[in-house]
Amino acid sequence: MSAHEKINYVEFPASDLDKVKTFFIKAFSWKFTDYGSQYTAFTYSGVDGGFYKADIKSQTKQGAALVVLFSENLQHSIDKVEQAGGKITQPIFNFPGGKRFQFLDPCGNEWGVWSV
Repeated sequence: MSAHEKINYVEFPASDLDKVKTFFIKAFSWKFTDYGSQYTAFTYSGVDGGFYKADIKSQTKQGAALVVLFSENLQHSIDKVEQAGGKITQPIFNFPGGKRFQFLDPCGNEWGVWSV
């Protein structure tokens, strides 16, 4: 399949780049490359992307899209999120097609994790 006109990269705000990098490394083993003091790119996440330095947050209540990660074991993922400093905002719940939970990263961005 061609990459033409497919989602290729996503970007998120983060008030503290070091804190958000540490969280995603501990919770999900993402890799980071810094581009100056205002931007860091991530890989090993499914879709590459980055965080830019900003005092805003990406949350659905403000109209942001919800990025949802896949997990083979939701409870294990919840444990890793909490141990890395994330805040669970919606514990595991059923939805058509599976189960998921939602959390905030240390900079307040909202994420989901789902499983079958």
